[in-house]
Amino acid sequence: MTYDPGVRVLYSIGWLLATPLVVAYLLWRGRRQPEYRAHWAERFGLHPRRADRAPLIWIHAVSVGETRAAQPLVSALAAAYPQARILVTAMTPTGRETARELYAKPLGARFAQAYLPYDYAGAPRRFLRAWRPSIGLVMETELWPNLMAAAERERVPVALVNARLSARSLARGERTRALIAPAARRLAAVLAQSSEDAARIATLGREADAVTGNLKFDNAPKAPLLALGTGWRARIGRPVLVAASTRDGEEPLLWDAWRRALGAPGGEGAAPMRAQRVDGPGGGSPRPLLAIVPRHPQRFDEVARDVAAAGFSVARRAALDDPAFDWSGVDVLVGDSMGEMDAWYALAGCAIIGGSLKPFGSQNLIEACAAGCPVLVGPSTFNFAEAASQAVEAGAARSVADAGAAIETGLRLLADGEAARAMGEAGARFAATHRGATRRTLEALAPLLGRALGAPARTPREG
Repeated sequence: MTYDPGVRVLYSIGWLLATPLVVAYLLWRGRRQPEYRAHWAERFGLHPRRADRAPLIWIHAVSVGETRAAQPLVSALAAAYPQARILVTAMTPTGRETARELYAKPLGARFAQAYLPYDYAGAPRRFLRAWRPSIGLVMETELWPNLMAAAERERVPVALVNARLSARSLARGERTRALIAPAARRLAAVLAQSSEDAARIATLGREADAVTGNLKFDNAPKAPLLALGTGWRARIGRPVLVAASTRDGEEPLLWDAWRRALGAPGGEGAAPMRAQRVDGPGGGSPRPLLAIVPRHPQRFDEVARDVAAAGFSVARRAALDDPAFDWSGVDVLVGDSMGEMDAWYALAGCAIIGGSLKPFGSQNLIEACAAGCPVLVGPSTFNFAEAASQAVEAGAARSVADAGAAIETGLRLLADGEAARAMGEAGARFAATHRGATRRTLEALAPLLGRALGAPARTPREG
């Protein structure tokens, strides 16, 4: 058994003292997103004990991105181990809702979901005793000291899969090494996305068992959503630049740059939208449309209000369902929908990836590449550093310095169909080349899963 230094006791006391702040945070978030006011008992490890005795695979995906990344792995595990139920935990309401949308119907009664409790002393142990998982698979970077100690005591093997550790996260880990290193050593397996991630994880005291690639590459775009987005494009009849999964503070940078580039309402030199056209190959083309798709649903209304207050004519997602809607006078389309990102990429002539224009580390650019959409990324890409670098090298993406450069480059691509088409094709090839992480992850986990579940994986030949 691995013993922690006394710092974990101080860490647990810190959580206890922070309880008023935790409650205040949930109440504050609940004002904008009422779902934060639900399931509080689960946040503190108070879960009803499950009645069945089926083997249980527990997968923790902190929020939306990790939950979507887990989809091919969840599907593969469900097929390979039909005797097992699958519990998906999250830390955010949007992650929880995404899990329900993705897994409830295909898994049926085999699917369960809950919040992973905060890392109070005792809360993880109550969670594990209530659910009795046979094995835990934690996605990407979530590593909680009390949770790992409880898993060791309850003899629940936990593997870190699709593991990544940016240089920034490593610096934080180094500052809390006394907590993180013992937790890392308790992991039953570590499957890293890349050799660089494996090397950084090793500096915290736990060597990676395998480099399996990034599961996000295995999420192929959904044909019905691609068809939906293609239909939107025909309905709008104008080239569209999509700012995808934008984060707080990025939208004003984008619409200000859009105003400067095109003289949109509210700025000097503004011209009537219905009459204005832009030059492109072969003559004039309809004025481009900017679509902004915020990352978090609780910000949809706020972004729409702010765009309108800035002097733009705004449409929202619902307008795309109206065949009679007149798009000629719209400046900005706000994409206030969840689970339709493939459709937005099919609509786009080019996509600016949110989270990369301010220091958020970028959102998932792989989805856009897989959909054959030209990609622009800003300077902050630490969450997708390797994928961003490889995409640029493959000709699927271009790196830009700021929002102004993103808008300028995007407009040039909208006007240059041949260059945009070449980037889109390069993106599709890039995404296809890097698929296979799900297969490699299952192969690496097979011995651990076999011991935990008491049965070998079911192969297609057997089923």
